[in-house]
Amino acid sequence: MRRSDFVYPEGQIYLDGNSLGLMPHAAARELRRRADEWASRAVSGWDDWFDLAERLSPSVARLVGARDHEVVATGGITVNLHALLATFYRPTSVKRNLVATSLDFPSDLYALKSWADREGAELRLVESRDGNTLTTEDVIAALSADVALALLPTVLYRSGQLLDVETITRVARERGVTIGWDAAHSVGCVPHAFHDHDVDFAVWCHYKYVNAGPGAPGGLFVHERHHHETPGLAGWWGHDKGTQFEMRGDFRKAAGAGAFQIGTPSVLALGALQGALEVFDEVGIEAVRARSLELTDRLIALAEEQLPELRVVTPREHAARGGHVALAHPEANWLSLALRERGVVPDFRAPDILRLAPVALYNDEAELERTASLLRELLDSGAHREFAGREGAVS
Repeated sequence: MRRSDFVYPEGQIYLDGNSLGLMPHAAARELRRRADEWASRAVSGWDDWFDLAERLSPSVARLVGARDHEVVATGGITVNLHALLATFYRPTSVKRNLVATSLDFPSDLYALKSWADREGAELRLVESRDGNTLTTEDVIAALSADVALALLPTVLYRSGQLLDVETITRVARERGVTIGWDAAHSVGCVPHAFHDHDVDFAVWCHYKYVNAGPGAPGGLFVHERHHHETPGLAGWWGHDKGTQFEMRGDFRKAAGAGAFQIGTPSVLALGALQGALEVFDEVGIEAVRARSLELTDRLIALAEEQLPELRVVTPREHAARGGHVALAHPEANWLSLALRERGVVPDFRAPDILRLAPVALYNDEAELERTASLLRELLDSGAHREFAGREGAVS
């Protein structure tokens, strides 16, 4: 769709954009511009940088279906999660437990468990019936009367299943459960409607499908009905911008989601994010989603037609699929390494998942067909077994 906008690795087929997106030329340009401003203006550059994160909010808001003042680019997923848990996790004698899933990315569970232990509460995990996916019914059943807060992934990082955000959020709200979402594996690939769906809060990264670079600033959403809340982890950069440099000893929170910022942002990293967002402003997340579904449809069809040894664990239904396809095979680790040696960059997740992420903005069907052909050759020849005993790349 927009491959010329990216620095595409020569001689490779890159199918790992769900781990780290490729560099947009616009991100490199904005990164250089901010570096040049630092060199030429030094401290006076803050005249322009001071509200840079807030100026990016309209572009970020369009990706997640939010109002501009409900989002801000800041921190990283786990830091942002802790900041929002400090605000919204309020255990009582009746409602005190936390809910997540057994298929969550581990960092979320580390954060949640630390809060559960601190409060003497229980972290309950919704179990998978097949080891790869979850049912909406099982998630809803976990939202019992003694649950204070649930944090769930929009897309499961291993299988690529897209959960029913709207339905689960509605039930959580009806039951008085604060509901947050980790949208790391969907933002920039799947449109969301966090405001209209009445989500309490959400966190995500910008280095996967948004292509803002390794360690890019994350993003957070706080529904405007919570904007009266004082952040549980108040910090310098969450202060009201109009009086921030008056250096008052009392914290006066910024309006909107900006209040949940903590420390001074990386201007260089925000510059890269600014450039990365340009293509989404031009193309639109709905068009990105349509193209993504075309590519994952084609990849699933190729797997089913040519690679019956590889079991597709990603749901076929569009409404239940994120942006990558997960293929299960007992030798997935070796297949991943063999593909990399042959110029295809996939991703392996233990114990048996080969993840392929055709990114709408820079991959095409010909690359998927070549990848399927290489996998067929490997399975027929057994050449991938030469990697037995080696560890696959996990990122």
